[in-house]
Amino acid sequence: MQEYWESYVKPIEGKKAMVAFNATVADTLPNYAYMYVGFVKIKLKNPKEDGLVTQEEADDVGFVEDRLEMESLRWRSGKYIGRIISNGEVTFIYALKLDFEWGDTVAAAMGYFDYEYEYGSRQDMEWEVYQKLLFPTVKEWQVIANHHACDNLQEQGDNLRLERAIEHKAYFKSDKNRKNFILLIQKDGFLTQKEMEILFNGETMYGVQFYRKDVPFYYAIDELTLKIIDMSDACDGSYDGWECSLVKI
Repeated sequence: MQEYWESYVKPIEGKKAMVAFNATVADTLPNYAYMYVGFVKIKLKNPKEDGLVTQEEADDVGFVEDRLEMESLRWRSGKYIGRIISNGEVTFIYALKLDFEWGDTVAAAMGYFDYEYEYGSRQDMEWEVYQKLLFPTVKEWQVIANHHACDNLQEQGDNLRLERAIEHKAYFKSDKNRKNFILLIQKDGFLTQKEMEILFNGETMYGVQFYRKDVPFYYAIDELTLKIIDMSDACDGSYDGWECSLVKI
């Protein structure tokens, strides 16, 4: 199976962090074949002011990443599940079947480089590091989806800074909650297009499609959709994304 990775930015311990995670493994958790989590943390030689990696050093970090993966395959140590860049350091995270050869794996990889590093491992049968540290929250997932959509529009020649009608959907467990949500969004200038009911896992979900004129530029759409998520959460519902027309002018 081909691996599928995603990345996003979030604060960790008050510092800006760039998190990349192996999304492929999420559907099979917890996977009790991997009972341990292992890490290798390297100290960047010349980090950016915000603690992230510079373009110049990114290639070197990539070489370390590739060598660690090569040695983990050679030693059959485990599966690469994520990476965190923050506070001038890069942490590579692996799910391990056993951890008694992890030190040998790391030593074999890091012998090729002059980076300062530390490593370790611990039992993690429930994959807490992956699920609580690497895996995004609902809002973080929305930002990832937003940026994919913006990238797609931009690739087609869209001017993301031009205002246009942006359509949204949200679903609720009751018609009452849906009505409460509609009142909230109407106060914020949204117009309702239609209401719909769908069956999901044997239960009726009460949906609403609505729109407002906004700009779909990256950070503007992030702010907008995260606000809608808060409003849908307040009504015990869930936001189901957005779409808009292509504007090339």
